[in-house]
Amino acid sequence: MSEDDREPRLGDVPFTEALVVWVRVALLSFGGPAGQIAVMRRLLVDEKRWLSEERFLHALNYCMLLPGPEAQQLATYGGWLLHRTRGGLIAGTLFVLPGFLSILVLSVLYVEWGASPVVAGLFFGLKPAVLAIVLQAFVRLSRAMLTSQARRLIALSAFLALFVFHVPFPWIVVVAALLGWWGGREAVEGLRSQDQNAATSSKRPPLGRSFRVLALGLAVWWAPILALGAILGTSSIYAREAVFFSQTAMVTFGGAYAVLSYIAQRAVEDFGWLAPGEMLDGLGLAETTPGPLVQVVQFVGFLGAYRNPGALDPIWAGVLGSIVVTWATFAPCFLWIFLGAPYVEWLRGRRGLADALAGVSSAVVGVLVHLALWFAHHTLFADVARWTVLEIEVPVLASIRPVAVVLALACALCLFRLRWGVPATLLLGALGGTFWQLLAA
Repeated sequence: MSEDDREPRLGDVPFTEALVVWVRVALLSFGGPAGQIAVMRRLLVDEKRWLSEERFLHALNYCMLLPGPEAQQLATYGGWLLHRTRGGLIAGTLFVLPGFLSILVLSVLYVEWGASPVVAGLFFGLKPAVLAIVLQAFVRLSRAMLTSQARRLIALSAFLALFVFHVPFPWIVVVAALLGWWGGREAVEGLRSQDQNAATSSKRPPLGRSFRVLALGLAVWWAPILALGAILGTSSIYAREAVFFSQTAMVTFGGAYAVLSYIAQRAVEDFGWLAPGEMLDGLGLAETTPGPLVQVVQFVGFLGAYRNPGALDPIWAGVLGSIVVTWATFAPCFLWIFLGAPYVEWLRGRRGLADALAGVSSAVVGVLVHLALWFAHHTLFADVARWTVLEIEVPVLASIRPVAVVLALACALCLFRLRWGVPATLLLGALGGTFWQLLAA
């Protein structure tokens, strides 16, 4: 009997039992996508044995190839496998809900009491800790993904394309996926994925079903956004945030770390919704709360609406901005799963998706280097300048922040040498920053 034959069939798992498991996943979803995926694997594969290791990894490969947060989409995919649409909706929504509520409360605290020494020190210390966490993510991902010269070349090219030539992020993803697919097809050394999926075991989904899912998904996604524009005006901050983050949802390949440089460039430099340091504050909030790290966009939406409230009270404007941005970010995630999962099950055992994923994963490492540099510039230095030859951002060395450097090194030491977890490292940064601010006050 094969491993797949031992998996529960659709409907075998009681819905209430699955609901309890998805609540556990939501409440334990700290530590970024790596930790969240590990929690789901432990519960779904090891503890409950609802999915085989092979089935779980096949679903994960597809979710990593999609735009959007892979861990949230993996939860949606798992819910869909067990109970189809209602299971996917419940699992995906529960995964987002605790983080949304947590960041909403913290955003209000940030704008109301952010100037106090304690709160200011907390966020000052979180930034170096987040920088150390991003560096750790880069090291782990590079070790896992850059296993050949070809993959290292893709990563380097992606970094140079972003940092030097300012190539739009979506183009980097498209080219990397094509290189991965071509490398697998032509058996280019080092590019072909080593994933060994099971043979194709599902029937091809009916085309009519796909059209219905696509039409309904697009209507659910865009109807509230269009209604918002009609009521408040297309030039309102809420409509602009809804459109921007709906567009972003189409290109957020590689998870939160990979897309943050794109969001930071537009939200900070082009739209002026928040300052570079505040972008790091938002990531610190997302790191310390359950849910996907891309939930940091909620903080961006809150601040953008809070500072451009129109006729609303600023706090309520921020709440509305949080809801709008969260909807625009996560509504399409359900569409990608409900539309694509049946085809992914049908395509199990075919190498095209895995090969394209290999290229995208390699490029994400290069994007992560770009993000780490951006974080380092705005965390360790008070001022940055642009080198006019290629418009490259460089730090002003005279503006270095010694305390931030010390905290970043201490957090990196705890992560890399002492093997501390993410929560303990963030706590160290927050306490160190708070102590410094109180000392300097």
